[in-house]
Amino acid sequence: MEKEINEKIQGQSLLLETKKENTKKLYIESYGCAMNFSDSEIVASILLNEGYNTTEKLEDADLVLVNTCSIRDKAEQTVRKRLEKYNAVKRINPKMKVGVLGCMAERLKEKFLEEEKIVDLVVGPDAYKDLPNLLAEVEEGREAINVLLSREETYGDIAPVRLGTNGVSAFVSITRGCDNMCTFCVVPFTRGRERSREPQSIIQEVQDLWDKGYKEITLLGQNVDSYLWYGGGLKKDFDKATEMQKATSVKFEDLLEMVAKGFPKMRIRFSTSNPQDMHEPVLHVIAKYPNICKHIHLPVQSGSNRILAEMNRLHTREEYKQLIAKIHSIIPNCSVTQDMIAGFPTETEQDHQDTLSLMEYVKYSFGYMYAYSERPGTLAGRKMEDDVPEETKFRRLQEIVDLQRMHSGMRTQEFVGQTVEVLVEKTSKKSDTDLSGRNSQNITVVFPRENYKIGEFVNVLITNCTSGTLIGKAVGLSEMN
Repeated sequence: MEKEINEKIQGQSLLLETKKENTKKLYIESYGCAMNFSDSEIVASILLNEGYNTTEKLEDADLVLVNTCSIRDKAEQTVRKRLEKYNAVKRINPKMKVGVLGCMAERLKEKFLEEEKIVDLVVGPDAYKDLPNLLAEVEEGREAINVLLSREETYGDIAPVRLGTNGVSAFVSITRGCDNMCTFCVVPFTRGRERSREPQSIIQEVQDLWDKGYKEITLLGQNVDSYLWYGGGLKKDFDKATEMQKATSVKFEDLLEMVAKGFPKMRIRFSTSNPQDMHEPVLHVIAKYPNICKHIHLPVQSGSNRILAEMNRLHTREEYKQLIAKIHSIIPNCSVTQDMIAGFPTETEQDHQDTLSLMEYVKYSFGYMYAYSERPGTLAGRKMEDDVPEETKFRRLQEIVDLQRMHSGMRTQEFVGQTVEVLVEKTSKKSDTDLSGRNSQNITVVFPRENYKIGEFVNVLITNCTSGTLIGKAVGLSEMN
């Protein structure tokens, strides 16, 4: 649950511009969070220089890679089914090589080579630069594996190839790993300890995106608020830094301001935040700069203090509510979205009611809600019994979903009659005569196309809404163009 998992883009095959001299074909699918999709762009960049052009046709591929997620059991089961599909294709094309990347690779390691006979190489999230060497091993007829976690790797020196992009918005990774040992989460074990990327390399990547015509970036990390650059090294070792390193360190609010000031016509988002690391200076930076989106994704997971302690979430219900009040005080027009887990081990009906009452207090704009599934390798998986009956889990989940749907409807209704700035991202799915984009609060807005174009900032008067979409009419271009 460390990232927003967009179900609509799961398993997309990715396509990018070809190099004429490249002779081999790469088919790459991604599952899981935004970080995985960002990592696939890094992998494609590395392999583009190794003679691979991408293809969207599985049967044509010389190399098939699946970038995996270990957050939920559903994601792992999907990947296993895809491996069966690859196996069927490999019988027709025995020269095809198959590799598993990412968190699932890190978690299962050798098991993939032993159990999934289809797999030729297994590569963890910090080992992508080793892909050329691993592929050479595979070409020699040997299985290859590198799942070593790094204390330094941030891929700051690799300019990602933008895959499957709309040419308007892009992810920019700023941290890797996580130090928060939430008991339900496998990320610290699959992505390692938290380290931040050198700020100048981030600015250079944003500049490159701006030069290519991108209009929006999302600063991405397992926990962006705890971004801390002091010359390199793990965040946990900051207390050992020199006085000069501490004095010249760059925190998340500093980085956010650097990007906002440096690119005033580029819209800036960030994800994901952690309540205990969301400090007030960040809120003031968001409020100060109009090009920083007024939306904070702030996973809470539960409204019960007892369950929060069992999850090792380092915040209480009361502290979370205080943070919400501070957000709305400093950024009055800010939307807040959530992650929520129903049926965590030992969760009682009272714990569940505490979650519903917290939702009533916040009235989130949107949410990512899941029934708890035990993840092997996590602290909860090792030490807690998954003792809430499935029927109870899904009943509680449905109550959370129903309440969120009601709150989402209330939040979208607030915009009716207002004029909002929309970055146009695509043609609407329902009609070629409509355009679709998002406002600053990350809510989808649909309006008649007229003469407006993808990539433009358009002011839209909202006339109607559903629980997840604003509907309106364009009244002109905004000053952001």
